[in-house]
Amino acid sequence: MDNQLKDVLVRGTAWDGKIRVFAARTTQLVEELRQRHGTFPTATAALGRTLTAGAIMGAMLKGKEKLTIQVKGDGPIGQIVVDANADGEVRGYLDHPQVHLASNAHGKLDVAGAVGRSGHIHVSKDLGMKEPYRGSIPIISGELGEDFTYYFAVSEQTPSAVGLGVLVDTDNSVLHAGGFIVQLMPGLTDAEITRLEQAVGSMPPVSALLEQGESPEELLRWIVGDGDLQIHDTMDLRFQCQCSTERVEQTLLSLGENELKQIIEEDGKAEVVCQFCNEAYTFDRGQLELLLAQAKPKPIQ
Repeated sequence: MDNQLKDVLVRGTAWDGKIRVFAARTTQLVEELRQRHGTFPTATAALGRTLTAGAIMGAMLKGKEKLTIQVKGDGPIGQIVVDANADGEVRGYLDHPQVHLASNAHGKLDVAGAVGRSGHIHVSKDLGMKEPYRGSIPIISGELGEDFTYYFAVSEQTPSAVGLGVLVDTDNSVLHAGGFIVQLMPGLTDAEITRLEQAVGSMPPVSALLEQGESPEELLRWIVGDGDLQIHDTMDLRFQCQCSTERVEQTLLSLGENELKQIIEEDGKAEVVCQFCNEAYTFDRGQLELLLAQAKPKPIQ
């Protein structure tokens, strides 16, 4: 398979509109984050699975809506944070990128061991209201696919099947990454629910299918069959960070006059590194003094 295939997401319906389907290829996205953060294989898989879930959940939003996922487990990688929006823009980081564990009992990357088997997943959605929507569930497995399945059932009352996979090469680079979310709408019969459960249960791992060259659309055909799938649109996915020099300046200004003075006197410079993209913003003494002048209280006229 050509590993330069671009990252895409497809969405549609199946079984006369009684199932909503989403699937994504996120290989380039996960590889870019691996390079930016220097993640080791198990950490790469954990971040990549969360990133894929975030990209698909972002595609469920509209307009300028956006969401943030926080996976806070008790494992060695610490917290995973992913931001996504309705335009296919995704970014993410984790606390401890250089984590790699021995393979699990199935010979796979031990994502659950890295994430931890207790803790919580929090999802915050900015839907343009005064207060964001917030949902939270306890981590039930740490493998993340099962955890996001549980999130949709409990927090959004939408029965769903979630499959996530990341395949890492021997040189630590990302060979394949992607996943799917299939959501049950009202009107499904018990027989159809059983059929869906059996299809998901007998499906090979997502990473294995991607390695065989399966596209996001073909992932969905494994679940709903050839004749029942209707793809409504396809969207490109890409890494996009919102950091900028101006935003970092605002962060420094928020420190206040006294703290800026202290930085100038003790260090003579400042470096701020964005958690999401690892971009470093450096400010010399002259730039800091200009910011200090802005931070000083203005005289009352």
